[in-house]
Amino acid sequence: PLSLPPLLQLRARALTFHSTSLFSSSSPATSPSSRSRHSTSRISAAALLLPCLSHSPHPLRPRTSSSYPKMVTGRHVKFAVTQFACSPNPAENVAIAERLVREAAANGANVILLQELFETLYFCQDIQDYFTLAHPVENNPLLNHFSDLAKELAVVLPISFFERSGQCYFNSLVVFDSDGQNLGLYRKAHIPQSPGYFEKFYFSEGDTGFKVFKTSAGALGVAICWDQWFPETARILAMMGAEMICYPTAIGSEPQDPGIDSQGHWQRVMQGHAAANAVPVMASNRIGIEESSGTVRLDSPAITFYGSSFITDHLGNIIKQASRTDETIITVE
Repeated sequence: PLSLPPLLQLRARALTFHSTSLFSSSSPATSPSSRSRHSTSRISAAALLLPCLSHSPHPLRPRTSSSYPKMVTGRHVKFAVTQFACSPNPAENVAIAERLVREAAANGANVILLQELFETLYFCQDIQDYFTLAHPVENNPLLNHFSDLAKELAVVLPISFFERSGQCYFNSLVVFDSDGQNLGLYRKAHIPQSPGYFEKFYFSEGDTGFKVFKTSAGALGVAICWDQWFPETARILAMMGAEMICYPTAIGSEPQDPGIDSQGHWQRVMQGHAAANAVPVMASNRIGIEESSGTVRLDSPAITFYGSSFITDHLGNIIKQASRTDETIITVE
């Protein structure tokens, strides 16, 4: 039998129990065919772990809290997370982002995270033709700009953008290494569709699979906003060898019910990802109030983005956190 680390053994048992309970011997109809299905379900449940294990640099070695800090290559790594309010002017938003990246780099940051879709307002609270805002990866002015900046400052930059690929549109991210090289593309896998967050109107579900990029600062796992609500995202990234996980986000009030405040829930979920996988987590969120154009009738014609960007350690503790309202750079070594 495969010798799994203790944590994965528990997970495998849980999967097996869940699947076999559907076809247990206590069932009124225990026929040869049902016993066959029972056996097959046990194999399939254990096999669910194997594709992820095959991507891990040490698939049979458990990650422990005491060993984790040495896993970040033994190099000095300083993380920075930013947050700011966006305006209707893309050039102004890019200028703010660049200013914050430069300031973070001047303070010694090696990995700097900007928020989701920072080039524009969060257009997904409306349903109309914003598809002209999307650009392909090739010859993309935004990406070229931040590739040059990453190289100039010798920093790692994950950059979120609205991607056009043929007839498809994606909520995407590329990672630039400290030499400006584009290490690859990730397309957001989980797409929300709720009042004020009509992302399924604009984005197809990602087709890249989850990605871990080997950067000069370590192995960087990336996901985007809504991905963070799904524990399998972080688990798969950790199994693929991620030494840190970043979530650029755009989340705030709920236009159908302004009394709902999801900030605490949003934060605790990502703290859980860090603790469960022994990996530091970074989250960058925008701030400010962004008005809807009124194409969809909602109780509140605006979203108040609640910032609260943060960095955890590998045990899920919040090391530093920004406020809900202020433009901020936070750094952690």
